[in-house]
Amino acid sequence: MRQAEIYYKGEKAGMLTQHDDGSFTYRYDDQWMADRSKPSISLTLPKSRQEYHADHLFPFFYNMLPEGTNKQVVCGLMRVDRDDYFSLLMITARYDAIGAITVIKTNSV
Repeated sequence: MRQAEIYYKGEKAGMLTQHDDGSFTYRYDDQWMADRSKPSISLTLPKSRQEYHADHLFPFFYNMLPEGTNKQVVCGLMRVDRDDYFSLLMITARYDAIGAITVIKTNSV
């Protein structure tokens, strides 16, 4: 199991988990859910539920990944399998993300 904290404009909004079977869970942080002024991180992950499950990486996060030549360069330089979307997300969305979301790998698991 691998996990990453999801930040919205620098504030922790939730946790993304990749389970050993390859499935994913996104869970909004308790404090984020309790604060009605905090928005959903995505239209596809509304705050109407605290936890979401998927067999594959959620489209919202998948769309943050590099494509084409950029993906080849990142995978080559960082020695990451091109199908390891979780690792690609950790590498590319920590500092160089477009928009309000950043993704930071946790060391707790």
